[in-house]
Amino acid sequence: MDRWTKVRLGDVLTHSTNTVIPHNELNYKLVTVKMHNKGVMLRREVIGSEIKSTRMFCVQNGQFILSRIDARNGAFGIIPSELDGALVTNDFPVFNIERSRIDLDFLKWMVRTHDFIDMCKRASEGTTNRVRLKEDKFLNLAVPLPPLPEQRRIVKGIEELTAKIEEARGLRRKAKEEAGALLSTELNTIFVRGKRSGWSETTLSSICEQPQYGYTESAIYEPVGPKFLRITDIQNGYVGWDAVPYCQCPRPEKYYLREGDILFARSGATTGKSYLVKGCPQSIFASYLIRVRVKSNIVPELLYWFFQSPLYWTQVMERKSGSAQPNMNGKKLSNLKVVFPEELEEQHRIVAYLDNLQIKTDDLKRLQHETQSELDALMPSILARAFMGEL
Repeated sequence: MDRWTKVRLGDVLTHSTNTVIPHNELNYKLVTVKMHNKGVMLRREVIGSEIKSTRMFCVQNGQFILSRIDARNGAFGIIPSELDGALVTNDFPVFNIERSRIDLDFLKWMVRTHDFIDMCKRASEGTTNRVRLKEDKFLNLAVPLPPLPEQRRIVKGIEELTAKIEEARGLRRKAKEEAGALLSTELNTIFVRGKRSGWSETTLSSICEQPQYGYTESAIYEPVGPKFLRITDIQNGYVGWDAVPYCQCPRPEKYYLREGDILFARSGATTGKSYLVKGCPQSIFASYLIRVRVKSNIVPELLYWFFQSPLYWTQVMERKSGSAQPNMNGKKLSNLKVVFPEELEEQHRIVAYLDNLQIKTDDLKRLQHETQSELDALMPSILARAFMGEL
């Protein structure tokens, strides 16, 4: 950083005062600035008569903008070309950039550093809920600035590293998608092949008790009692029992869950998704769930795996069609076609194979999540080094 000099922000950013009085009959774009370096975006388009303020500010492509209220939370950025000519209120100061002293891309990366956000915090004053950035204080803050050629070299280095990070992210996303597709493909292969080879095919009603709707009355949540399993507690076939609340309420015996029960989401975005009850504490289930309980011929674990297969979901989608609100009910469930091998030994073999495949898939997804977190942590580190002159 030998050739870097301290420069006041006010020497490279000058306040823009391009004011506009909106005309009632004209259309305007309004700008918003997202927090946490999420960028400058279109808020909405309005006709002039809808704008309450009689004095607005017109922004131009390539200007720097920040939010007085949320600059301390990373709400600033560069005006993109598609918002050239858009309007903002006085709550969003706009600045021209002195391009002869600071490269636009260098500024774009600089404002993403923790140091810059800390500067915005230091320039903000006020009581709780009324903290505002003080423009004079902000512009008097100094930043280390290298010569333009060095700025451009740093930008090139950051962009090259960013491209490599994005490539790695893409590969990890692809691996995660492929891991999920592998299980679905294997399920499809097993059950379709079994159907073609003569496995038993019957309705759900012939191998299960009548579907049972969940507890319809309001539960009173208490620190002790049975668990009260709600539709929101089921995620991807699993329940985090520690997060399920206790309840105190009249609870007929028919609502109690037991090992091997299968629950279905009745409506909403999760319609048709199922959960195999394992290791459950004493619990009952809520009204937006339907319970299915095996009575003969098939082990519950294999039936659960069938409910994850494309053969099952094809039937669900057929029953959803033409309905304004997706839903699953007891009658639809009872009429579902199920295919399975009659030999219990074969059923257990398939369950063991799919359980093992699920474990491997989960392990791969967990690894991908961990490496994704590592990649996310790289960018702040790269920027910190770059603006300390170490890149």
